[in-house]
Amino acid sequence: MTDPDPEPEGEAEQTTEFDPEKFEEKYVHYFDELEEAYSNAYQQLHGQVDSEVLRAIDRQVLSESEPVYEGNGEFSVSLPENPRERVGAVDDDEFEAVLSAFTERIERELQRLFGFETAE
Repeated sequence: MTDPDPEPEGEAEQTTEFDPEKFEEKYVHYFDELEEAYSNAYQQLHGQVDSEVLRAIDRQVLSESEPVYEGNGEFSVSLPENPRERVGAVDDDEFEAVLSAFTERIERELQRLFGFETAE
């Protein structure tokens, strides 16, 4: 059984054993976790930000992004070249705010899924 609510509040934390060397071939070893992190981040923002901007960033920018393990339990999201130009006619400030929030949530989700606790 799966719970349709992607937020882990009140649930037992489910983590995947993380191996930095395996992350070099992340799409072979951790595809499901990467997909879950991106999906959870999207769902957390859905309804809180402009859905057209969120969808455009998801489809035109983050679909071409690359999650990176930085070390010490930290992740980042490497964006493709010219991310702003990929989304078309959206407000610049709104684009930057949504992109920043989206990538931060992806990074936090990766930390959660791989068992790296973050202090907030």
